[in-house]
Amino acid sequence: MKPRDIVIAQIKHEETFPVPYTIPWEESVAQRLDEYYGGKDWRRKIQQFMVSYFNVDTIQERPIDDTFGRDVFGSIWRRDRRPWHLERPVLQERSFDNYEFPTLERFTGPIAPGKADAIRLINADRDYFHIINMGWGIFEQTWRIRGFENALIDAIEDPDFYQELVNRIADLYVDIVRFCADVPADAFFFGDDWGDQRGIILGPDRWRRFIKPAWARVYEEVHRQGKIVISHSCGSVADIMGDAIEIGLDVLESVQPEAAGMNPYELKARWGDKITFWGCLGSQSTIPFGTPDEVRTEVRRLLREMGRGGGYIFAPAKPLQPETPVENAVAIIETVTRQE
Repeated sequence: MKPRDIVIAQIKHEETFPVPYTIPWEESVAQRLDEYYGGKDWRRKIQQFMVSYFNVDTIQERPIDDTFGRDVFGSIWRRDRRPWHLERPVLQERSFDNYEFPTLERFTGPIAPGKADAIRLINADRDYFHIINMGWGIFEQTWRIRGFENALIDAIEDPDFYQELVNRIADLYVDIVRFCADVPADAFFFGDDWGDQRGIILGPDRWRRFIKPAWARVYEEVHRQGKIVISHSCGSVADIMGDAIEIGLDVLESVQPEAAGMNPYELKARWGDKITFWGCLGSQSTIPFGTPDEVRTEVRRLLREMGRGGGYIFAPAKPLQPETPVENAVAIIETVTRQE
């Protein structure tokens, strides 16, 4: 089977050998691995299963100076902090008066040449599972535009305004997905952090009221094109797992096991026949704090138990972070690339 066939089989809940995987990392980790291995040949051990020739930049941040940048919606961000810091949201008040919401052309103009190249490259390379990356999502864009606390308060105090904001973003995303209809990729990959460590940031009920119908429209357009829906969310999304499946989520990426209700083996037992999980290796626990033997044991267990019956793609819940011990990074690479 080619790498693409293996990924598609897993998403169809068919067991495969090997279990497909991805191992993303921060550059500082790669540099330490180069030193450990005495060069970059270690990278050849890692099988590519999923590739992306096409990305839609839903932020389009442009520098103002060495410290600040402005995104496509007009909000100002500090660029010298980790993670990014919202300095001034573009909408200071609950009003769209005198505000020009970005149009589809603002997004499709810059990516049109890249789309043509992507079509050519994908058609010439059908061995791999191809993804269209869509960047920041609908919920996240509401607080990029209004500010984090403001957006949460809007949803409570002025639901009509918040609903209009969500609808405008969703309209834009549906149009972008339609613009990509002729790209022969296998899937769209969206990012939208619905959860924190405790649960749904907006609360399950308000998520269902505002965010669920918006994503349902986007997912419907993806499926109309015959493509697969992949969505990333950090934190705990256990409370809305059934809702996400209901509106057409095919693959959930990240699956942070430390967050409330996100034990991957329990999720697999309850939902594993209805959705594919991509991730699951703890970036807040096993990877930074486990011993190499503990890392190897957990990687093998994930491959064995999560991969049973299909519906799994192995990965660290987050790219290997700077605090990752190099021996643990080696344990992940050596274990997943030598599946038994």
